[in-house]
Amino acid sequence: MKKIVNLSIATALFIATNTYAEDDLGMITISSATKSTQSLQNVTSNVEVISNIELEEKHVQTVSEALNSLAGISISGNGGLGQRDSLFIRGVDTKRILILVDGIRYNEPTGLSGAPLAQLMIDDVERIEVVKGAQSGIWGADASGGVVNIITKKAKDGVHGSLLAEAGSFNTKKYNASLSAKKGKYSFKIDANKITTDGYSAYEPKQGSADYGKRGKDLGLEKDGYENMTYTLQSAVNLTDNDTVDLLYKNIDAQYDYDSSTGDNLINKSFINHYFKALNYTHTVDNYSMKLTASQSRFDRKQDTFYAQSKVNEFSLQNDIKYNSEDIFIFGLNKQNFEDTENKQKYQTSALFISNLNKFDKLVLSETLRYDNNNAFDEKVTGKFGVKYNFQEEFYLSTNYGTAYNAPTLGNLSYTSTLKPETTKSYDISVYFNKFKATYFRSDITDMIQYVAGSWPNTAYENLSGKSKLKGYEFEYKNDIMQDTLISLNYVILDARNNNDEKLARRAKKSFKASIDYYGFDKLHLGLNAQYVGTRYDKDDEEGAQTGRYTIANVVANYDITKNLKIYGKVDNITDKYYQTSDGYATSARAYYAGVKVSF
Repeated sequence: MKKIVNLSIATALFIATNTYAEDDLGMITISSATKSTQSLQNVTSNVEVISNIELEEKHVQTVSEALNSLAGISISGNGGLGQRDSLFIRGVDTKRILILVDGIRYNEPTGLSGAPLAQLMIDDVERIEVVKGAQSGIWGADASGGVVNIITKKAKDGVHGSLLAEAGSFNTKKYNASLSAKKGKYSFKIDANKITTDGYSAYEPKQGSADYGKRGKDLGLEKDGYENMTYTLQSAVNLTDNDTVDLLYKNIDAQYDYDSSTGDNLINKSFINHYFKALNYTHTVDNYSMKLTASQSRFDRKQDTFYAQSKVNEFSLQNDIKYNSEDIFIFGLNKQNFEDTENKQKYQTSALFISNLNKFDKLVLSETLRYDNNNAFDEKVTGKFGVKYNFQEEFYLSTNYGTAYNAPTLGNLSYTSTLKPETTKSYDISVYFNKFKATYFRSDITDMIQYVAGSWPNTAYENLSGKSKLKGYEFEYKNDIMQDTLISLNYVILDARNNNDEKLARRAKKSFKASIDYYGFDKLHLGLNAQYVGTRYDKDDEEGAQTGRYTIANVVANYDITKNLKIYGKVDNITDKYYQTSDGYATSARAYYAGVKVSF
């Protein structure tokens, strides 16, 4: 039993770093790198995959927390659970990263800070695929820094279900129930997840104040609570051996108290109600498949007297043709309608895309090209080219070059109507040898869209003239160092500068992450993970508060009472380290959680 568990976890950890091993990766497939399911060993892109095994072993709460374990990725937040947070991939922030839930867009058209990642809980997630670098040649706008595709669990043969309950610090309570069935032509799955917490004050005194370093409970500040109820419904029917129709519906209903960075607030509250729907028809015969998709993302958000309602309707037709065994040619059409229904603003994009992948023994080549015609902006042509050469089983070299564009959101345009899209060029080169991977990366962003500092309350945005440059190195190592011990290490060096050669805010120069998992005890898994964040400033040009130079660590323990009954416990921030990722916003003190899961 213990050996089986070790093998499963080892496989999951190796997936997460794109490690190459012929026997394992030949069976692992991803869909986000080329819009088509492919073997990971045949993908040239820098891809990281977090499996459901890892998620269940680490018991993270949110997608943001899960992503924060990866090399080159960091998170800064405005308080505790549910509060707005920002994702950075190789220094490129959330506004320039396309977030997908089962291929459905999660980027809010009226948003100003990127996709609302903090509202995505982890319990129904099968895996998370992260593709780094410019990806507009495949996915269109808003993929300048990469793509994050969150893939939910699907029904398996037979009838299956699970119940989970967790409780912990800050009066946090979580419940999850899942039921699925698959028999013959039909399948369905329903998942419900609820989490509530009293939380802690989102505001805490800024650096330089007399009370800096004191937590909200010591200062008598109000607790900022959070509640999230997420439902997911999936169903599918095989009309014939070659034709399938499937449906996805997801609803996220959440609310939270919030503060500004200048003080505690007793009445501020935000209400969120997001809906995601998709209908897919797939026809597959021999080496050809066709997929028709209609999807909608709807975002309802209310903060005090402010109300935002927006939606994205998307339609696509994709054709995949396999030839010469492992070669794939893809072509398709895509239409996207973006609408601010509250302010009666909208624009739309029509696109044509093609993609091709060839494998010549040890050499893999991939090419993508996309044409976008947006009725509000100029036409855009973007693309990507990748090469990978597998010298031997434990040794490969890969490189990628891509172009991308990021369109102003309808929220941006409501403040500054003259904004134009920004453009990005990025490339990376990686070498992998014997469980060690080193990568050099660079992105150049022209006409970067940025908030005009000090413009509030007459909020304004502008396109920065010239190029903003982000470059650096990633070093990763994961291995089973002993029979029962797995270790993971990654170290990142980042240099991110704006058009004036000033260092960009909230990007750490250096970061280091480590985890160790021990399975030497029967039925028991012990895990320790830690991260060091180097020098980081809250404003551009190394101005404002210094919010880096700290180390935090977490521990987790899982115990299998039986095959279908598991208990776990974890401690976050075990040293009770005080730190802020954004000046004036709190982070968690030492916190304890315990849970139980029953499945059948």
